[in-house]
Amino acid sequence: MTTEPTILLTGTGAFAARILLDIAATATTPTRVVLAGRNRERLQWLKVAAGARAAIFDTPVTVIAREADLLAEGSPTELLEETKPSVVVQAASVQTSSVIAGSGDAWSKLVQEGGLSATAVFQALLSSRVAAAMTRLGSTAPLINCSFPDVVNGLIKALGHQVICGMGNVAILSNVFAADRSLMDRKRMKVLAHYQHLGAWRRPVEARSGSAPRVWIDDQEIDDVFGTFRDVKLTPEPVIDISGASGVPMILALAAGNSWTGHVPGPYGLPGGYPVQLTDGALSLNLPPSISREEAVAWNSRFEEENGLVVGEDRRARYTGVLRERLAQHSPALAEGFDVADLEEVHRSMQELRTKLQQQG
Repeated sequence: MTTEPTILLTGTGAFAARILLDIAATATTPTRVVLAGRNRERLQWLKVAAGARAAIFDTPVTVIAREADLLAEGSPTELLEETKPSVVVQAASVQTSSVIAGSGDAWSKLVQEGGLSATAVFQALLSSRVAAAMTRLGSTAPLINCSFPDVVNGLIKALGHQVICGMGNVAILSNVFAADRSLMDRKRMKVLAHYQHLGAWRRPVEARSGSAPRVWIDDQEIDDVFGTFRDVKLTPEPVIDISGASGVPMILALAAGNSWTGHVPGPYGLPGGYPVQLTDGALSLNLPPSISREEAVAWNSRFEEENGLVVGEDRRARYTGVLRERLAQHSPALAEGFDVADLEEVHRSMQELRTKLQQQG
């Protein structure tokens, strides 16, 4: 007797909700989703909403709500032992993605001027704890980290844990570009993009400049990406309706043991985002013939090397560029970077700084 796969989805925010509700609407084979979070009322509502969507779309999805606080000692281990998931999707974070559209306090200003890598330590906290628990338990379930995967997945890897990929970012662009060109066959388009490329598409056409994503259609690279996709525009806020949805076909393929082709950020801890293919539960880069793996990784790496957070082979995380300069104005010690093994301690220091800056106009 074959048992239905179990997807453990942690988090009850907007991103987790989009994943859950789209699984409920699109799954074609029996699928069990355990939704875990600490907000009891939100858990119950999402269970009801997902159940209703499964009924509306006549899908074989069962949702179980599990109250759990990933910040509590031992909680990730207990949750994994209890649910024995086929796939783990970690979408909880102690830093909301809405900070990119925030204003009015010194913390939001730091993030806007220095970039999202200012939040990397916060984004990594819960995902690294889940990854560590999976390592201790010997879990072979693929871990999808939804929290800032372009950078955080490298931190998780440096800590000695496994992470298969993230969701969103490059997949936002690849899917809006495909829709703009009416390319419903996702194998025809291949995109290399770092999360830093999203900002240009939030601005008016005439204000777009700098590095553009690299885009191939039928393995032919497009010369003028900004011009070709001039009609594409993202909202200033996180585009969760696209990013949260983008990984759902992959999650379902992983759970069912099927193949899949698409785009993901941070595959196996690599920086930035890539075209990939899923076969027999493993991801591999699906690059066009004109670019090698080494060239693609180097191209994505340079964005954080110029401004952001990079993790060296010595397992030390270093801030770079404007972010390092802005951080040094508030905390020279934090601006010096940290050993990834000290993530928990650095998180406490960064939390103190964030609280202080949020109180400053």
